[in-house]
Amino acid sequence: MRILGLESSCDETAAAIVEDGRTVRADVVASQNEVHARYGGVVPELASRAHILNVVPVVQAALERADTTLDEVDAIAVTHAPGLVGALLVGLQTAKALAWVTGKPLVGVHHLEGHLSAVYLEPDPPPMPHLALIVSGGHTSLVRVNGHGDVVELGATRDDAAGEAFDKGAKLLGLGYPGGVVIDRLAKTGDPRAVAFPKAMASSSTGSDFSFSGLKTALLHHVRAHGVPDGQALADLCASYQAAIVEVLVRKTRRAARQEGLAHVQVCGGVAANSALRAGLQHAAAEDGFTLYVPSPARCTDNAAMIAAAGYHRLVRGERAGLDLDAIPSAPLPRRG
Repeated sequence: MRILGLESSCDETAAAIVEDGRTVRADVVASQNEVHARYGGVVPELASRAHILNVVPVVQAALERADTTLDEVDAIAVTHAPGLVGALLVGLQTAKALAWVTGKPLVGVHHLEGHLSAVYLEPDPPPMPHLALIVSGGHTSLVRVNGHGDVVELGATRDDAAGEAFDKGAKLLGLGYPGGVVIDRLAKTGDPRAVAFPKAMASSSTGSDFSFSGLKTALLHHVRAHGVPDGQALADLCASYQAAIVEVLVRKTRRAARQEGLAHVQVCGGVAANSALRAGLQHAAAEDGFTLYVPSPARCTDNAAMIAAAGYHRLVRGERAGLDLDAIPSAPLPRRG
C-alpha cells in the first residue's frame, strides 16, 4: 500500500511517499527556520503563510522523487492534531482536496502517533510492547506502546516541554532559533557540573511527569545575575543546562522501564536528535539491560514519512476519515484497546 503523507503542524511543510508503513520512497521537508529566526521562535501567522506557499511544491517534489503519480497512490494520510491551527489547516485542506479529486481514502493522524511510528521506518524497529519517550518542542511524554495505535500515557510534562526548554534557553542566551542544536554543539566542549541547575520532579514520588519551566527560570536568574558569558564559560553554561534536562529524561525513562517491566525502549521527537540524550540513554540501556531504539536524526524532526507510516496502520485497521475531518490544535494521544 502506497501512502502519501502530509505534515504541517508547526513550521515544517512536509510530504512523503511510504509503502506498507516501512519503505520510504520520498520524504521532502521545507523548513521555515529562516522565516522565524529573527523572532526567536515560531510566529503562527507567518508559519501558516509559508505553508500555503510551500505545500503544493512539496507534494509535487515528493511524487517526482518517488517516481509516482497521484493515481498510483493508494491513500492519503495527514496530520490533523495537535499543532498550530492555521498551520494544520493548510495541510489538512490540501489532503482533503487531493482525496476528493482522486477518490483516494483519507485518514487523519495525531502528530505524536507519527513520532511513535518513525522508528518503524528504521531497519530494526522495536517489538511490542515497549516504552517510548516522546521529546519534542511542544511535548514530553512517557508512553507504553502495546501496539500500533494502542498506547497508554504514563506521564507528561506539566508545563514546558524539553524542546521548549532548549529553545527558550537558547533565546535567553542569544543563540538564535532553533536553539537546541546550538546548545548541543556548545555543550560538547563544556563542563556539565559548572553550574548547579535544578532538576525538577526527578524523584520517584512525582511518577513519570515532567516539569522544565523552573529550569528555564533558573537560567533566567543566572543570566540576570552574571550576564551572558562567552567562550568556555558559555560552553560550560550550555553543558550544565543541557545536563539538567537530560538527567531528568534519562532517570524517568529508566524508572518507567523498570516499573512496566519493559526490555525495549524507543525515544522519538526532535529532542531525540540531541547527542547528550542519546548517549545518556545508551549508557542507561547498557547498565539496565534494555534495548534502545532511536530513529535517524532526519526522522526525529517533523516529517511526513512518519505520518504516512502511522496512517498506514490506521488504514489497515479499516479506519477512514470523511471530508469533514477537522484540525484540532490540542488533543491527547489517542488510545485504542
